[in-house]
Amino acid sequence: MHIDETDFASMSRPEQIRHFEVEGYVVFPSILTPEIVAKLKSEMADAEMTHTSYSTQQQRSVVQPQWTSRTAAELIGYPPLMDFLSDLMGPDIVFNRGFYQRSLVGCPGISMHTDGQPHGSNLFGYEGSCPRLVRVLYYLDDLSEKRAPFRLIPRSHISFHAEASPYVRYTSHPEEITLVVPAGSAVLIPSMLFHGSHPNLDERPRELLQMGYRPAWAGPIQPIE
Repeated sequence: MHIDETDFASMSRPEQIRHFEVEGYVVFPSILTPEIVAKLKSEMADAEMTHTSYSTQQQRSVVQPQWTSRTAAELIGYPPLMDFLSDLMGPDIVFNRGFYQRSLVGCPGISMHTDGQPHGSNLFGYEGSCPRLVRVLYYLDDLSEKRAPFRLIPRSHISFHAEASPYVRYTSHPEEITLVVPAGSAVLIPSMLFHGSHPNLDERPRELLQMGYRPAWAGPIQPIE
């Protein structure tokens, strides 16, 4: 496990944008207040959950979180984040969907994958064909080396090699790094970056709110609902 030690808190806005565009990720430590985190957890506590195909310990809300939690809905236009996205993409931005995930104790690691599949697929549908798509991952719990920390392969979103095909999956990669961030932090990645997570070996679950945004011009290759 190679933990990233980058000091994101001291970055200027141009440095944040460059790191996102070149390295493929940027972190906003503790961008959510403890009060917002507590409200999200409370409002999503009784949300109907289902599990993924690969593990019953990896749960996702059946309904997108903004339809269950008022706080999640308000977070779509969260000013501290929108200020960055406007500088990154311009003022004409489309929110496309939200996810709420709960990694229970014993949840296995998620293999390296992309959230974009440019030709359309059964997994992501035509939403995954957007040429520019930003994933925002709000971590509602402290990440530690044992508590399902996020992992990624820097610069994998800009590779033209067949090994970077968005339809490929990896269990691990020699150049991957791990992000250990405090609760309330936001991790931003482009959809074509290879990323995943380590297993949850902690005694507590790990909760995550994920939102997606794109520039208005970067629509999918076919209409979607």
